[in-house]
Amino acid sequence: MAKNNLQFNHLQSGIKMDNSQKIRSVKLIHTMIWIFMVTVIFYVLYSGIYNEVTIFTWIGIGIVVLEGVVLLTFKMSCPLTILARKYSDSQKDNFDIYLPNWIARYNKEIFTTVFVFGLITVLLRVI
Repeated sequence: MAKNNLQFNHLQSGIKMDNSQKIRSVKLIHTMIWIFMVTVIFYVLYSGIYNEVTIFTWIGIGIVVLEGVVLLTFKMSCPLTILARKYSDSQKDNFDIYLPNWIARYNKEIFTTVFVFGLITVLLRVI
């Protein structure tokens, strides 16, 4: 019985990570989500250009719109960026994601433009 309690207490204590490990974890997760979102954005663009509008196109549009709502809710900041601020005082634009600094800096402008172009192209195809 004591052995089981010891194992349970060990599980409750969780994994201890220092700030550098935490920021690396946030950066990895943030980068994986970014890759997914950029893939969705380019899929919407592809769908419009090649007139292959499917249910997946509309799901992709919904996902990107939902991301926009999240960003608006958090004052145009990703929740993962807010979390990463707890673990880093870096002022670099890419402190919270594995991207070149210039892409991290202009990320919203670049990919919003690509998405809007893709969305307009899709809408023109279905009208």
